[in-house]
Amino acid sequence: MSSPIESKSMTHTIRLADGADLRVFEQGAGTPLLLISGLGGAAAYWAPCLPALAAQHRVIRLDQRGIGASTRGTAFCSIDQLADDCIAVMDQLAVQSAIIVGHSTGGCITQAIALRSPQHAKACVLTGTWAKPNRYMQELFKLRKALLRSDPVAYAVSATFFSHDPSWLNANWNAFEAARAAAPLSKAAQDIVAERIDAIMAFDRSSEVAKITAPVLNIGARDDLIVPAFLQEEIATLMPASTLHLLNDGGHFFPTTRCTLFTDAILRWLDQTF
Repeated sequence: MSSPIESKSMTHTIRLADGADLRVFEQGAGTPLLLISGLGGAAAYWAPCLPALAAQHRVIRLDQRGIGASTRGTAFCSIDQLADDCIAVMDQLAVQSAIIVGHSTGGCITQAIALRSPQHAKACVLTGTWAKPNRYMQELFKLRKALLRSDPVAYAVSATFFSHDPSWLNANWNAFEAARAAAPLSKAAQDIVAERIDAIMAFDRSSEVAKITAPVLNIGARDDLIVPAFLQEEIATLMPASTLHLLNDGGHFFPTTRCTLFTDAILRWLDQTF
C-alpha cells in the first residue's frame, strides 16, 4: 500500500525556450516548497529530506539542465540562467510563490531567484552557501576542476570525503560506491560539471543580497570543508535581517548526514515565520 506522499507524487517534463527539457518531481501537498540542489544538480539529492518536508508541503525538485534526466539545451550556463530555469518551472506548474530551499550552488540560485523575481520567493532557505567569491573556494575548485579533467573517478570519489562527515560516510559506504559509479567519464559529462564550476566561481551577489525582501534562514555546518561556516557568517553580516543557524557538524552534505536536524530547523523556522 502506497504512503500518502507516494500517492501524491507526480513527474513532469518541462520544455524551456532554448530546447532544454527539465525533469521535475512533485511530492506532497500544501504550500509549495522548491528544493534546489548543489553542484551535482540532481533532484535525487533531496530524497532523505522528503518524508519530513513533503508531509507538510508540496515539494518540487528538478534535475537541473544537463543533469540526470534533464537535457542540456543551448543556453549559456550561469547562475542567473539556472535561476531563470527554476522560475520557468514554477510558472509552468502555476506556482506563483514558493518557499525556496537551495543547498550550496542551489543557495546561489536561490539568491538569484529572489533578486530577479521577488514575487516567486515567499521565503528563502540558504544552506551551505555563500554570497561572493573567496580565496578558499577559488583555489579548492581550481584543484577540483583540474582533477575532473585528469582523473574523473578521483574527482568523483574525492568529493565524498570533502562532503560528508567521516563517521557518517564510514557507516554509509554506499555513498562512496555510488559516487564512483557516477563519475563523469565522458568529455560531455565533464563539460557539464566544468561549466557549472565556472558559473559558481563567477557568482557574486554580495552588494545585492540585502535587497532580498523575503524572510531568509541561513544554515551551515561548522565542519563544512567545501563551503566553510565563515561564509554563512558572512551572509549573516550582509543580511542582518536573516536568521543564522549553524549545525555543530555534518560536513558539506549536512542535509543528508544530519537530515533530521536539518529538516527540523527548516520546519521550526517556517512555523515561527508564518
